[in-house]
Amino acid sequence: MPDTALGVWLKGLREEKKLSLRDLGQRSEVDHAYIHRLETGVKEAPSGDVLDKLAQALSASKRDRDVLHHLARQTNVDPNILEFVRKDQSISADELQMLSTVVNRGTRADYATSLARIRRMMMDDDDG
Repeated sequence: MPDTALGVWLKGLREEKKLSLRDLGQRSEVDHAYIHRLETGVKEAPSGDVLDKLAQALSASKRDRDVLHHLARQTNVDPNILEFVRKDQSISADELQMLSTVVNRGTRADYATSLARIRRMMMDDDDG
């Protein structure tokens, strides 16, 4: 089964903390095999309680918690977008949500340009 955005994000957080699946399982009180299934995309929609336990065990920031919850609800997010989002900590979960809905017809995704457009649109809404 292909990787899911949730799995990619969760695994990235775990690896940043240099935790094994078993370590995260013990810290979060979530079965390590279940965490593995989330990371590999076998399971896609964990409960909010499970996500909160994992986020707490990972000492995840509010942004990372929000992203985890978003990715659990929106299972069709392209995992490729996450590298861009992970590198730019200024991108909020709300911006990720909007960015993940942008369709790039026949062209390679240009996330930076799309994000700039989204931010301009959000500023225009705040001004109006």
